[in-house]
Amino acid sequence: MSKPLLTTVAAACALTLPALAHSRPVALAVQLKNYGGDGAYLAVYLTDAKGAYAGTLWVAGGKAKYYKHLADWNRLSAGDAKRLAGVTGASVGAGRTLKVTADLADSLIDAGYEIRVDAAVEDMRDSPSEVRVPLSASQAGKPHAGKQYIQSLSLQLP
Repeated sequence: MSKPLLTTVAAACALTLPALAHSRPVALAVQLKNYGGDGAYLAVYLTDAKGAYAGTLWVAGGKAKYYKHLADWNRLSAGDAKRLAGVTGASVGAGRTLKVTADLADSLIDAGYEIRVDAAVEDMRDSPSEVRVPLSASQAGKPHAGKQYIQSLSLQLP
């Protein structure tokens, strides 16, 4: 199931980062392992070169009371009152794939930014920063393994 990211992410990044003149769609595919549990809550977010929160790209899982289990994302994004504006959907079942497309500024690519995914599954261990991938052209098309629930994260740049 494809989840196009609303332009609110570009607007949020524009507040954080100057020089957002051009953007391009970045397609992300998060393939989950068959871990044998309930659907996973996932937070897909962007950090800058210093590891500071730069914006939320997508949150899979609709019950806000469980967001505290997406520990790194929750901690880093806590000051972002608009972190969930238009970027939420259903949890993702074991063995399924979450597909997200985000319009990101060209200036973010190959500039030290990183895409991170936190994962949590009910009655199972939380996995903060389950997978981290540099937002760079050299990483496009390469699968990156997760630590616990994520089989792979891959990104595509046009």
